[in-house]
Amino acid sequence: MTFHCRNYDLNLDQCRKLHDDCIPGRRGCVLEGRVKLSEELEQRLTILEAKKAGKPPGSPKTS
Repeated sequence: MTFHCRNYDLNLDQCRKLHDDCIPGRRGCVLEGRVKLSEELEQRLTILEAKKAGKPPGSPKTS
């Protein structure tokens, strides 16, 4: 990480608040709405959301 966050657990390499991968600015993060996500972070979020929904990355989103 290139920043310091009180919720980041260095030993587990994850967010203590969300109990998941640390992706700065994601939904539920203390930085949400305060930072603009890079294309790389947006891509990581898309992949993570697809995994949780059981869809392959790049699948069209359904509402």
